[in-house]
Amino acid sequence: MMNARVPALLVCMSGLLAAQVSFDRILNADKEPQNWLTYGGTLQSQRYSLLNQITTANAKEMELKWVFPVRSLDAFETTPLVVDGVLYTMQANDVVALDATNGRMFWIYRHAIPSEAKHCCGNISRGLAILGDSVFLATEDDHVIALDAKTRHPIWDDTIAKASAGYSITLAPLAIKDKVIVGTAGGEYGIRGFIAAYDAHTGKEAWRFNTIPGPGEPGHETWGGDSWVHGGGSVWNTGTYDPETNLTVWGVGNAGPDYNGDVRPGDNLYTSSIVALDADTGKLKWHYQANPHNEFDWDGVQVPLMANITWQGQPRKAILWANRNGFFYALDRTTGQFLLGKAFVKQNWNVGFDEKGRPMMAPNTKSSTEGTLIFPDNQGGTNWFSPSYNPRTGLYYVEARENGSSLFVKGEQEYEEGENYAARGVNSAGRRRVAPVVGADEEKFTAVRALIPQSGELKWEYKLNAGNSLNQCLGLSCAGASGILTTASDVLFAGGREGNFVALDARNGTLLWKVLLGGQINMGPITYSVDGKQYVAVNSGNALFVFGLR
Repeated sequence: MMNARVPALLVCMSGLLAAQVSFDRILNADKEPQNWLTYGGTLQSQRYSLLNQITTANAKEMELKWVFPVRSLDAFETTPLVVDGVLYTMQANDVVALDATNGRMFWIYRHAIPSEAKHCCGNISRGLAILGDSVFLATEDDHVIALDAKTRHPIWDDTIAKASAGYSITLAPLAIKDKVIVGTAGGEYGIRGFIAAYDAHTGKEAWRFNTIPGPGEPGHETWGGDSWVHGGGSVWNTGTYDPETNLTVWGVGNAGPDYNGDVRPGDNLYTSSIVALDADTGKLKWHYQANPHNEFDWDGVQVPLMANITWQGQPRKAILWANRNGFFYALDRTTGQFLLGKAFVKQNWNVGFDEKGRPMMAPNTKSSTEGTLIFPDNQGGTNWFSPSYNPRTGLYYVEARENGSSLFVKGEQEYEEGENYAARGVNSAGRRRVAPVVGADEEKFTAVRALIPQSGELKWEYKLNAGNSLNQCLGLSCAGASGILTTASDVLFAGGREGNFVALDARNGTLLWKVLLGGQINMGPITYSVDGKQYVAVNSGNALFVFGLR
């Protein structure tokens, strides 16, 4: 590993970083596809690139160009940024700046997580934001930090929540105008979640939206008694932004306690929902709740991708959202109007929707002391990994999980600060809370599925993995899969928990190229170019792999 303090490297990097990353550049990221300027590629998070040097005809000629191993054994879920030949990524909560052509290190900024910090799912971070001359990170122990993009030196460092109480941050910040927006996770610990914006220059809080509304806030009436105090509402993943309406849209996680809803009567807004906020003030403009009073751990934190589609013969500004509960949704992104809900994996909890899009629960679909058998399982029909929308094909792509059912068992539990607050139970057969239940006739696999946004119908699928690799997985590792990247040359990139990284024809799912990288792929691949050469980057296990054409 190169020394992080060698001045010559900093001089070299200063030359590479040619210009400030203005908000106008981020707003028009599609005009410079050689870079990857925000977590989802653009503020609409379509993960679609206009680069077309790698095609359906030559993808088979891709080869490994360089590898960067990270010094962390935690899940490597970071989506890198690429700006003018510099690649920024993370190892746990450290930030690393690399030469995007060969992996040479320019600098590293280290952030240690204190032992008293509580987090459910490992020491992870899903990415960064860049604005002006600053790189922004949000850490597991609730710091939001601005670094000088050329020298790594901190500009400001805010602590926004109490890590020992279970608050954490796993997402990549979102830069909008002169603000940086983040949200807190920690619903498993009985936190009260929020989304907040901070001045990019000073770190001063500009606004805050409580995902669990308190007294006097809209939605507070959906919480019985004082259950709202520890209501959860994690924000695990980065939101999106629509400049035409000035709305930023975010997914919100499960209610607390997770598996016993008896102690929190009501719909429990804004858990298992997406919320649309005014980007300048944080004021709620609309919301859609996919699972009122959810007891099955189905976080609504999947990325609310924005796309312009044709709907019933007319142009429509839409939110496309494949949810952990097994349903694909289309909503009007201006008003939040429900347009469509369609199952994309096997499910047994929903028998339909009312005219406003509220789900109608099937009989006997509540968590119980004896255990309730529910499809999909608690890790969901998909999870936090990002989908893609390709305007050329008009298709929405998601990594879908046909992974059987879970036996949801509720129990009694009193809240204690800093301790897990899920109200799990054990049934008479000794099965705990969300034990997987696998029948002999259940086929288990993860697949890339291409959906038609106007109907939710399946266009094609490509199975990534199956069989023992899923039967043997435990907990969050069962959810492992990559996000999806598509390009203007109709190439789709994706990966899975077995370490297979593939290029597919985005039009029909035909396999174009495949490589076994050996480690679970837990992030969305990206593409960028330097000096006219296109690269594709993906994490596998504990290393970043970068490919290009021979």
